[in-house]
Amino acid sequence: LQKILILLHVTTCAVVGKTLMILFPNAMKRYILKQGEKSRMNENPKFSYENWGPTFFSFKYLLFVLKVKWKRLEDEAYEGHPAPNTPVVAFNGEVCHLLDFMQDNRPLILNFGSCT
Repeated sequence: LQKILILLHVTTCAVVGKTLMILFPNAMKRYILKQGEKSRMNENPKFSYENWGPTFFSFKYLLFVLKVKWKRLEDEAYEGHPAPNTPVVAFNGEVCHLLDFMQDNRPLILNFGSCT
């Protein structure tokens, strides 16, 4: 049921967005660029709106958003319940799952960091 609701929501948003892009291209361009400012996408000089803007609300966009939202349904964590077994990618590109790193009854510690 959740997947059907997500499908309906994302499809409706894509159809409305595509329609607005056709009817009001300049207003939608300003809106999309404004959204890009929030993610700081606009700061990258290699990204121009003409390269990525028209892909918004396309069929590929719809499929990608559906895939991400459906995957997130599996990633919910609740206190007192088992941890989600989310996929992770090793440095060599191999895809495995988080709980593959568990060893016996030892706790699994995740350390997140960033080097920028």
